[in-house]
Amino acid sequence: VQMVESGGGLVEPGDSLKLTCVASGFDFSLSYMYWFREAPGKDLERVSGLNAEGTIPYYSNSVKGRFTISRNNAQKMLYLQLNSLKTEDTATYYCAKDYVGATRGPGTQVTVSP
Repeated sequence: VQMVESGGGLVEPGDSLKLTCVASGFDFSLSYMYWFREAPGKDLERVSGLNAEGTIPYYSNSVKGRFTISRNNAQKMLYLQLNSLKTEDTATYYCAKDYVGATRGPGTQVTVSP
């Protein structure tokens, strides 16, 4: 199982980013997928999830209404559109196929700063 996240960067409050996760080593099209984030000094937070068909998203209260999860099963890719970014969204973002994030990749850094 391998995940590779990309798309992070340094942005200002209110800006947008789109994160991408490329998955391999398992049957992506049958797997529920998650996005996590970890901010300095804080626990790993599960921010979003999406069923295998891509029809039933989950969002934590902290990102609901601002982030959108999607997937492309043919390309084994998971996405997270981040809109209206806030400084508190600063974190390393990971994708994973398990509920606790044990299968997450190296992550991509998102920094939101004025």
